[in-house]
Amino acid sequence: MASASPNAAVASFFFLALLFRASFAQLSETYYDQTCPRLPNIVRASVKKAIQSDIRAGAKLIRLHFHDCFVNGCDGSVLLEDAPGIVSELNSPGNQGIQGLEIVDAIKADVEKECPGIVSCADILAQASKDSVDVQGGPSWRVLYGRRDSRIANKTGADSGLASPFETLDELKAKFAAVGLDTTDLVALSGAHTFGRSRCVFFSHRFANFNGTGSPDPSLDANYRRFLEGVCAAGANTRANFDPVTPDVFDKNYYTNLQVGKGLLQSDQELFSTPGADTIAIVNSFAAREGTFFKEFRKSMINMGNIKPLTGWRGEIRRNCRRVNSNSGLFGGEGEGEGEGHGVM
Repeated sequence: MASASPNAAVASFFFLALLFRASFAQLSETYYDQTCPRLPNIVRASVKKAIQSDIRAGAKLIRLHFHDCFVNGCDGSVLLEDAPGIVSELNSPGNQGIQGLEIVDAIKADVEKECPGIVSCADILAQASKDSVDVQGGPSWRVLYGRRDSRIANKTGADSGLASPFETLDELKAKFAAVGLDTTDLVALSGAHTFGRSRCVFFSHRFANFNGTGSPDPSLDANYRRFLEGVCAAGANTRANFDPVTPDVFDKNYYTNLQVGKGLLQSDQELFSTPGADTIAIVNSFAAREGTFFKEFRKSMINMGNIKPLTGWRGEIRRNCRRVNSNSGLFGGEGEGEGEGHGVM
C-alpha cells in the first residue's frame, strides 16, 4: 500500500494535536479519581473544621472563589501575594478587606499530606466553596476539576473587573456579561450574600446624601437604616450581617430581604429596586421557593467555575497557594519555569 503523503501526515499530526489539546480543555468530575480520590472528603473535613472555629469561614472562601474567577478566570491568581514580578490582586480596591488566605493554606496543607503536588489551589477554591455552602444549609453539586494555577496576577483586571457594592444594576450586568454570565447568574450568585458580613464602609453611604440627593437611599427600609446606623456608630470597619434574620445559614432569605428593602449593599438592593428591571421577577421567584434558588445557584456556580480555566500544560500546580513555584516545569514538576501558557511537551 502506498505511504501517506507529506500533506496527509502533517494534517494527521495537527488533528492529533488538536485532540490532545481538547482532552485538556474540559473540566471533569473524575479528574482526580486516580491521583487524589479522597480529595472531596479531605477538603470538606477541613472546611467544616474552619467553620467550627470561625463562622465566617465559608463566606470568606466563596468570596475568594468569586474574586478569583472574575479576573483572568478561575486560576488561583487572587491568592498570589506581592513578589518580584507580581503585583497582587489583593491590592485592588475590589479586594479590600478580603480574608481567608490562612484557611486556604490549611486546606492546601491537608490535601498535600495525602496528594502532594497533585491538586491546584484553583480547584481547592472550587471544592471549598461548594462545601462552604452545603455545610451551612445550602445546595450541593458535583464539582468539576482540572484547573491549574496561574503564574501571574492581574491587579489591573481586578481593579476594573470586580463588582463593586456601589454599582448600579447596569454596571453589575456589564461585569457579569464580560465573563460570560447572564442576568440569572447575577441574581443567583448574589444570593451568596445570604451569609457572611460586610464592613460599614461599603454601605454607610446609603444613610444620608445618597448620590448627592441630600437624603438617605430611598430603597433602604427606614427602620433597617436606623438599626444599621447604630451598628456603624462603632466605626467604618464594624461588620454587619448580610442577612439580619439567619446570618449564618445559606437559605433564600437574601431575596425576601430584598423584597422589604433590607438588602445590605446598594448592589444587593439594585436587583429588586431598579424600576422595570428584569431581575425583579427572578428575585421574586427565588424568594417564593428556596428550591428554585438552590437549583439556579448550583448551575451558576458551575458556570462561574468554568470561566477560562488554565488546563493541560498551562500554568502549574502551586506548592504554596500564595507563591508561584520557584521551579516550574511541565505539570508543576521540577525544572526551569516557563512563561504563562508556554510549557514544553
